[in-house]
Amino acid sequence: MATGDQPARRLERRWAPRYSFRADLEIEWGSAVLRGSTRDISANGMFIEAPDTLWVGAGFTARLNLTEPVKLDCHVKRVEPGRGMGVAVAPSESESQKLYHDLLSSLSPTSN
Repeated sequence: MATGDQPARRLERRWAPRYSFRADLEIEWGSAVLRGSTRDISANGMFIEAPDTLWVGAGFTARLNLTEPVKLDCHVKRVEPGRGMGVAVAPSESESQKLYHDLLSSLSPTSN
């Protein structure tokens, strides 16, 4: 229920800090390759801006196009039509896990 001039807020379920981060990525879904870019990332998810979105529950592999590409297994958690989708992520291999962890560490204000 809203109080005063404050609108009702959606329950915040995130536990990992999010960092603004822009990078192009490729979404490998079956034989299709879709393109998008990240808006923000965290240890357990990211928001992907893309004109073509999948549906809640869909699984795919994303490849972040960094100096060393990072391959991630993703599952769509929410969709914002016309904007993109929020996804849960898990690095798909040990090397990608290290690269993703290093990326998050570099974005953390405590690492600077």
